Amino acid sequence: MKNILKQVEKEYLAMPGLEGYKKIEKIDGVIYEMSPSAPICHGIINGNIYTAISNHLKDSVCRVFMENLDFYLGEDEWLVPDIIIVCDPHDIKNGRYRGTPKFILEILSPSTAKRDRTLKKRKYETAGVEELWLIEPKGKSLEIYYLEDGKYELEDTWLLEEDREDEDYNADIRIKLRGLPHISMTLADIFENSEWGSGN
Repeated sequence: MKNILKQVEKEYLAMPGLEGYKKIEKIDGVIYEMSPSAPICHGIINGNIYTAISNHLKDSVCRVFMENLDFYLGEDEWLVPDIIIVCDPHDIKNGRYRGTPKFILEILSPSTAKRDRTLKKRKYETAGVEELWLIEPKGKSLEIYYLEDGKYELEDTWLLEEDREDEDYNADIRIKLRGLPHISMTLADIFENSEWGSGN
């Protein structure tokens, strides 16, 4: 069975049009192509969070990566998180990371939401990732999970309310990363300009 899976992977990567870079994940022997491109809001939110984090890591051994670092769970299984923070550079070789991330964020899109919430979430949990954020762009919501005794516990759920007249206004709420508490951002920072290009 293992040889069959390797042959399928070989044939997939040899398909016309895949000669250049193609972002894929491989989970439990199954290849998932990370395309077509996610909605524009996905990239905007990713960029907002990447910028907020990277600005606080300039004098740190830790680094943040956005959709360009393969997180290897084994010799033949890897994930490509939207945002990942790593603090152990010796565990990165040839663009492959084999350590334990401090933080991972996934932005849910219609084509990946189910996999992000189930399969990938379980993989991150088993790998010992101590903090996981899940963002739903359309609803402007954020779920924060902390690893407690080997299992993810939902710590907070936020739904952005930007109307200052509303009693639930929370755009200025500042959220810190548990493992790196000097890094923080507001809900407004996270979703800034996320409706750009939506046609609304």
